Amino acid sequence: MLESSFLDVPGLKVGHFTDPRRPTGCTVILCEGGANAAVSVRGYSTGTRETQLLDPLQSIRQVHALLLTGGSTFGLDACAGVLRYLEERGLGFEISRELRVPIVPAAVIFDLLLGDGRIRPDSQAGYQACCHASLDFLPEGNVGAGAGATVGKIFGNAWAMKGGFGHSSLRCGELVVGAMAVVNAFGDICDPADGRLLAGARSPHHAGFADTWSCFLGDPLGLRPGFGANTTLGCIATNASLEKPALTQVAEMCQSGLPRTIRPVHTLVDGDLVFALSTGALPVAEWAVTAIGILAAEALSRAVLRAVWAADPIPGYPCARDFLAPRR
Repeated sequence: MLESSFLDVPGLKVGHFTDPRRPTGCTVILCEGGANAAVSVRGYSTGTRETQLLDPLQSIRQVHALLLTGGSTFGLDACAGVLRYLEERGLGFEISRELRVPIVPAAVIFDLLLGDGRIRPDSQAGYQACCHASLDFLPEGNVGAGAGATVGKIFGNAWAMKGGFGHSSLRCGELVVGAMAVVNAFGDICDPADGRLLAGARSPHHAGFADTWSCFLGDPLGLRPGFGANTTLGCIATNASLEKPALTQVAEMCQSGLPRTIRPVHTLVDGDLVFALSTGALPVAEWAVTAIGILAAEALSRAVLRAVWAADPIPGYPCARDFLAPRR
């Protein structure tokens, strides 16, 4: 089993737009040939567009792109640019000889408190992310939708640290399962190998981490988390041929990768969501959906770790590398 890049999954291109004016941006996953898609929502403060089409009971089976974006609900404007890019290239469901309609579900993170919150991804940002889409290179860290991501906000942004964008994949024979994550969590990020904290809330009282989990265990009713200024967005993809019901099961299963690395997760102030894509024609037995879900969960947890290790500090927000040396 080898670990590599989300782009190892065939049929996908991924591009970032990172705004130079403040930490924000968007990330687009292009499925130009169409891909079966599903979604799993576990957070309670989500911002989305067209995710209802991914319900297994809906007749739409395929999408032509997915968008992950900063800027909270304002950032959904970037979808217009993705639609324009696809329409210019004749991609989408054929309505007539002259007209095609692309399907582009989207999800947002809240990053408006970093810099001037009036600057957020717009239509041109979405278009530029498409123009930057690549088959073979995908930067990590403070890029795209992860540019304004932060983690560990139990004591507010003043004691938070930098999150970011990361990706990973696992290959078993012909099967490939990839994952990406935009890590903007309320909770802390920990290494599942040994439980050590890598990034999260810094203590207002001493050097080092506050340990959000322990704070709640020590004073469960005395702490008041802030409003929904958080969210971890994920996308997993596979070359296995899966229809929407099976993909939905994979999306639900792979959510288990988040509690391994984010503590706590799926809170009332998080909008946690994972998309799932099937891009290939590799036939798999019905029982193999369980194995794909397990691989997807592992790939997603690794993507979360890579997001925080790749993140760079910005003013007021140190990064994991400021606190810890990477594990050898």
